Amino acid sequence: MTFTGLVMLASGFLLVALAIVPEITRMVRSQPPGTRWLAALAKRTPIYYGWVVFAIASSTSYGARPVMSAATLSVFVVPMTSHFGWSRGLFAGAFSLGGLCAVAVMPWAGRLIDRYGSGAVIATGSAIAGCSAIALAFVGQVWAFYLVYVPGRIVFSSLLELGPSTVVSNWFIRRRPASLALLSISQGVGLAIMPLAAQWIIGGWSWQTAWICLGVYTVALGVVPPLLFMARRPEDLGLQADPGSNSSDRPGSPRSRGRPQAADNLTESSYTVRQALRTRAFWALAIYAGVSFMAQAGISVHLVSHYMDQGLPGSEAALTISAFATAQIVTSYLWSKLTSWLPARILLALAGFSLGIGSLSVASTSSLEAGLIAAWLVGTGVSGATLLLRLTCADYYGRQNLGSITGLILSVQTAGQAMGPVVAGFIFDITGSYWASFMFFAVTSFLCGILALSATQPDTGAD
Repeated sequence: MTFTGLVMLASGFLLVALAIVPEITRMVRSQPPGTRWLAALAKRTPIYYGWVVFAIASSTSYGARPVMSAATLSVFVVPMTSHFGWSRGLFAGAFSLGGLCAVAVMPWAGRLIDRYGSGAVIATGSAIAGCSAIALAFVGQVWAFYLVYVPGRIVFSSLLELGPSTVVSNWFIRRRPASLALLSISQGVGLAIMPLAAQWIIGGWSWQTAWICLGVYTVALGVVPPLLFMARRPEDLGLQADPGSNSSDRPGSPRSRGRPQAADNLTESSYTVRQALRTRAFWALAIYAGVSFMAQAGISVHLVSHYMDQGLPGSEAALTISAFATAQIVTSYLWSKLTSWLPARILLALAGFSLGIGSLSVASTSSLEAGLIAAWLVGTGVSGATLLLRLTCADYYGRQNLGSITGLILSVQTAGQAMGPVVAGFIFDITGSYWASFMFFAVTSFLCGILALSATQPDTGAD
C-alpha cells in the first residue's frame, strides 16, 4: 500500500470516526441521565450505588476493553503476518491509524460523557469493538484488515478509554485514588488474561477462531449493563457524592498530605475547558501522556515479537506481555496509596523513570527470566501513568467538565499511542531489530519523567 493510499484510507476512517459521534448523541438523547426507576433502585441499594457503577465500569474494563488492546494484538502479529506475508510495520499501521482517528473522536466523547453520562458511550464502544473482532476472522487482504480493525481501535482509544475512568471519578471524591486503582487493576487483569486466552485458542485451533471467541465475549459483557444501570453522577439520582468520612482522610492528617486539599474536604475545583487550557499543569500532563504512552504502545505491541525473534517459543514469549499486564494489577493499588504521601507530579516522574528503565531492559535482554523483569518494569510505569493522570485531572480541575478536559489530554495520549507501534515496526523492517526503537522509547520516557515535575497544582484561577 502506497503512502497516498494510506492517506486516503486515513481520511475515510476519520469520516467514519466522526460519524460515530452524532449516532451516539441521538442514542443518549433518548435516555436521560437519571430515570426515576434507576434513582429508586439506587436509593434502595444497601451499599453506596457508586460501587454498583464501579462494578459495571470494571467489568467492561476487564472483559470488553482488552480485545482491541496492544497486548491482545501482539499475540496475533506473528501468525497473521506469516499467514498473509504482510510486513510488521504495515500490520502495526492499523493500530496507529485507529489511534490517530480516535484523536478526533476523543474530545467529542468527553463532551457527551459530561452531558449524558458514560453508559451509552461504553455500550456503543463495546458493541463496535466486539463486532470488529468477529469480523477480523474473515479478512483476507490488508485493506480489509485496516477496514475492520481501525473502527475497533478507535472506540478502544476513545469511548472505552475515557468512559470508565470518568464515571468512576464522577462518583468518588474522597475514595477516588482507591477506586481508580481498583479500576486499573481490573484493566490489568483483562490485559493479562485475554492475550493468554488468545494464544491458547490460536495454539489449539486458529487465529480466526480466537478473534471470533474474543468478539462474542466482548459483546456479551459490555453492552447491556452499562446501558441499563449507569448514571452520570450521584447528584443525577438524588444521591450525595461519595458519602461517609474517615479520620485518615481529613485535611491535615498524615495520609492526606500528598493530595490536593479539594479532594480531602469535598470542596472541589470547577474549571472550564478554557480555564484548564490556561494552566501550565494541563500542558505538562498532556505532553507527558503523549510521550509516555508512545513508549507503552510501541513496546507492548512488539514485545512478544521481540522475544520470539530472540529465540523464545510463542507460548513463553506471550508470558512477557502477561507480566506487563500483571504488573499493572499488582502496582496500581501501591501507586494509589503513595498519593497519600507524595504529590502526584513526583509519582508521575517516578512512573516515567520506571518506564524508561524497563525500555532499556527490554532492548538489552533475550532470556525469558530477564524479559519478565523488563516487562514488569514497563508495566509498573504504565500503571502509574494511567492512574495518576486520571487522578490528577480530577483533583486539579473538578468533576463538572472532567470528561471534556480529560478527553483533550487523552487525545494527546492516543496520538502518542498511535505513533509508537508504527515507529517500532518500520524501524524493525529497516534494521531487522527492535533495539533502536526501544532505546528511543527509553530516552523519551526519562525526559517525560523530568517534565512531570513541573505539573504543580493550579491556583484557584488559571496560573
